[in-house]
Amino acid sequence: MDVTAAFDAVAGSYDQARRRLVPCFDDFYGTAVEVAAPPLRAALAAGRTPEVLDLGAGTGLLSLLLTAALPGVRVTLVDGAARMLAVAADGLTARGVAHRTVVADLADPLPAGRYDAVVSALAVHHLDDDGKRALYRRAAGALVPGGVFVNAEQVAGPAPALDRRYDDVWLAQTAARGSDADEIAAARERMRHDRPASVADQCRWLADAGLVDVDCFYKAWRFAVFGGHRPA
Repeated sequence: MDVTAAFDAVAGSYDQARRRLVPCFDDFYGTAVEVAAPPLRAALAAGRTPEVLDLGAGTGLLSLLLTAALPGVRVTLVDGAARMLAVAADGLTARGVAHRTVVADLADPLPAGRYDAVVSALAVHHLDDDGKRALYRRAAGALVPGGVFVNAEQVAGPAPALDRRYDDVWLAQTAARGSDADEIAAARERMRHDRPASVADQCRWLADAGLVDVDCFYKAWRFAVFGGHRPA
């Protein structure tokens, strides 16, 4: 089963386990929203509808959180898993959020347009390192001047011993939050598709793509939020 099929297979139940499988859920997603917010607020203040591109959007969880914090934002969601996007569209429609969905792989060209924010959550780690670098270049090029790129991501440790420690901590934390053996096994199966990279490498790739003020804004073991701005 490829990565798209693996996520389409759990589209209906995917969000139910998020708070167990992402133990730092509130800080992780909350930081991503905070980092993305300033250029979106600036567009709203100028009387313009802010445009957001959500890469690997899945069930739209990040887009839902972002548009709840900043009503009036319009979102374009990209994912290769059509069933996941259908769940996202239902949720956004129910909340009256202007949106469009695009079924496409992260290696494909991005939807035409210029965006105040390009965001992603727990998706880019499915690409190999060359794919990540290429996506970061495309994302940087899709931003308006002053726009922001934010990646809330699963990352690798800078050394194999730390990778093992990350996994031990994740396993203990998910079990403590109520994940049973079946849920953890299913997560492990999806994680066979993962190709995470370190925060340091990815921040360097963002700078190489032309972004400025690149930083890691939050990190808790294997979960990190990092990004940067297109120069104004």
